[in-house]
Amino acid sequence: MKEAFRELSRRPDILFVLGYMLFPLLALICAGLGLWMVLTGQRIAGLIVLLVVTQVFAFSAFWAINQRRKALELEQSTKEDPAA
Repeated sequence: MKEAFRELSRRPDILFVLGYMLFPLLALICAGLGLWMVLTGQRIAGLIVLLVVTQVFAFSAFWAINQRRKALELEQSTKEDPAA
């Protein structure tokens, strides 16, 4: 399972979908949910969703974008220098 996750975390196409589509969408949904919870009176749970869960998805998006950039640089360097 760990090997499969490592392999997926090195593929630029998977990281593109995660970093630019899935994680930002989930962060937006969680932000809306947290705001709704705060407005309907569930202040503590809403703040937890806003401050913790939303930030986890936002930082996960940044992680995926950074990993994608590194994977593309590695792919580019192996195309330029096949002996490396």
